[in-house]
Amino acid sequence: MDPLFKEINAYCEAHTSPSSELLRELERETHLKTLAPQMLSGPLQGRLLRLFSLLLRPQAILEIGTFTGYSALCLADGLTKGGHLHTVEANPELEYLVRKYIERAGMTDRISLHIGRAEKVVPDLEGPFDLVFIDAGKQEYALFYDLVIDRVPPGGLLIADNVLWSGKVLDPEQDLDTHTLHLFNEKVQADARVDNLLLPVRDGLMVMRKLE
Repeated sequence: MDPLFKEINAYCEAHTSPSSELLRELERETHLKTLAPQMLSGPLQGRLLRLFSLLLRPQAILEIGTFTGYSALCLADGLTKGGHLHTVEANPELEYLVRKYIERAGMTDRISLHIGRAEKVVPDLEGPFDLVFIDAGKQEYALFYDLVIDRVPPGGLLIADNVLWSGKVLDPEQDLDTHTLHLFNEKVQADARVDNLLLPVRDGLMVMRKLE
């Protein structure tokens, strides 16, 4: 990470309302017990996801890619009364950690964890979904988008993480993951069904609002 970017990010975090102690504990445990803790959304992005959810007040949220559950807990804070969040994780080894923190957050009745591949799990979930967060296998982003776009009502939000891929989307010669993400960004840009904004937050968030 560029040193200046790290300093700016730290400054932004220092001037943002702090995360809960539970989320800080989850962040620490993620760093201790996983091989790729950088996959965690983290405080700044987590607060942004929480803000989107609080502003939208969704009845139903779908998250594709749970990791250790940090972003799910942030998004669930904005659920309206009686609302529910479905989160899908392909790696069964993470299940114990996700369930531990869902229980500690007192959200077992508001968050359902599904272990399996999204393309098999999502079609069986009852929609529509007012908010969708995509943060799983990068080469499947277009597939995930196609799975959910028609199940988001007008005014609903879709958010895709890591769409800048450490800035490598600017490279003239791109590896497979980078090129796939670039094609996803182009796909969204050309889709008349959404109004989109690519934010340079952390590793890039593509925010899409479903149009009427």
